[in-house]
Amino acid sequence: MSWDYYAWLAANSNQKEQLNPPQGLAAGHVDALSVSFFGDNTNREITRQTYIQFASRSFSFPDCVRDSEPNFGDLVSARWLGLQVDFKLLTPWYSKDDRVFHVLDNPVRKDRVFGVPFMSAASWKGMLRWACRMQAGLREHLENGKRFEDWRDPDWILHLFGNEKGEEETFHQGALVFYPTWFDRIGFEVINPHSRERRAGTQPIYYEVVPGRKPRPDNPGEHEEGGKGSLYLLYAPWPGMKPAVDTIDFLPKLLEAIETLLTTYGISAKRTVGWGTAQITKWKAFRKGQKTVERDSREQLWQTINAWFQGGGAP
Repeated sequence: MSWDYYAWLAANSNQKEQLNPPQGLAAGHVDALSVSFFGDNTNREITRQTYIQFASRSFSFPDCVRDSEPNFGDLVSARWLGLQVDFKLLTPWYSKDDRVFHVLDNPVRKDRVFGVPFMSAASWKGMLRWACRMQAGLREHLENGKRFEDWRDPDWILHLFGNEKGEEETFHQGALVFYPTWFDRIGFEVINPHSRERRAGTQPIYYEVVPGRKPRPDNPGEHEEGGKGSLYLLYAPWPGMKPAVDTIDFLPKLLEAIETLLTTYGISAKRTVGWGTAQITKWKAFRKGQKTVERDSREQLWQTINAWFQGGGAP
């Protein structure tokens, strides 16, 4: 199976770029349905339902996607710390795809080549920085009538995330490295706005999502598990970088911010309506020369690994 149209063209020099791409591409079926959807106004709903049936099928990750996950079991420096947080979604996750043409108004963000839903590393960085700011007092800052522009990140947040874009005098990058999260399934949600006059549904709005936990249609007493994913973080201060605060002080704050982000705030683009919350199933920590630690809770993990940073173990 070919995953990339242009890689296929490069491997088949006798072929020319065409409007009808070859069969077998990951995005080929989606492209064909999109062409049909926009070319035939009479059968749009049939085309939309065909896509929903197609996308609802179970799928497995391509090997190259799994190979892209970081290997924290082989860190090159004893000053680095790898963190892996496994979770499963309780409510749907959604981030709008950047495809211009699609049979749905709200397709979920997917990798362009492999068609697998994912949350980008940049999204993780932005959301986790915001969660750390909330923990450091941003909410109280705004509730006191102060402007966000007057907010100044404490030293431990600057150390982990670096300066915001636009900083010119003391700009430096943070010590955290982020990775994308791949999700293992696709589902659909329908929002049906009602007319106030007729008190009836108007035009249903489809959202392609990574599903959360929900009752089984055939047995409401049981539940279908939500999509699963993993957050990967690498704490990797560069040579000579010295944190302004002690590691044993800011690492518990970082772990708490991760937990609050996943379980309370949510990681979805529609988290204001409760989407994107998750249940953390496993915490893992990796460090060179240490045995990998796996725990069920944040407190248990920190109780075990804080000894790594005692007595000069800090980076």
